[in-house]
Amino acid sequence: MTAIELSSYAGLTAMTLLTFNILIGLLMSVKYNPVRRWPHRRINTFKIHNWTAYIALAVAVIHPVLILFSSTAKFTLIDIIYPVNAPKQPWINVLGALALYSLAFVVVTSYFRGELGRKRWKALHFTAYGTAALFYFHGILTDPNLKDQPIDFLDGEKVYVELCLLVVIVAMVLRWRWQLRQPPPRVHRPKSRPSRRLRTSSLGRL
Repeated sequence: MTAIELSSYAGLTAMTLLTFNILIGLLMSVKYNPVRRWPHRRINTFKIHNWTAYIALAVAVIHPVLILFSSTAKFTLIDIIYPVNAPKQPWINVLGALALYSLAFVVVTSYFRGELGRKRWKALHFTAYGTAALFYFHGILTDPNLKDQPIDFLDGEKVYVELCLLVVIVAMVLRWRWQLRQPPPRVHRPKSRPSRRLRTSSLGRL
């Protein structure tokens, strides 16, 4: 097995973990309870969500590093970090680099969510959807053999990436429909107190 093939499998593994991570996150956002519903087990979805992100980042870093060991790709470390002038598919690899940096941003900001505050962290965390989009488009548009060959959208690896993208889109639509069905939040209005003049006149009558 060549270094390019190993790199391709690492990319698919990172994409699988990221897809699973997003699905877990969407379940958490709708307050899904694994004890009351399937699989009727006490599962810490928060830890699963975190660890799939950590492992996805580690595997995503391994994905381009493996290309450095290929004798045919001729990529340098600069081409991996800043692939604008990469010898093969520079702009498609730019998408991959942006996806990797975006994933690192999401993971790091999540680690410091206590310091950032829930509201600010939640706004930053939404970049995970953009990260996933970059990963999917990079996976669909790139030539896994790095030979600039025409894209075969019906290739097994491409179909797998396309299915991951479709699953996430369907899950996001279902999440959006769930949100529309939720009742509007109740506005808490403090009870009005009688004015001082009214209280004084009532005491005078007594």
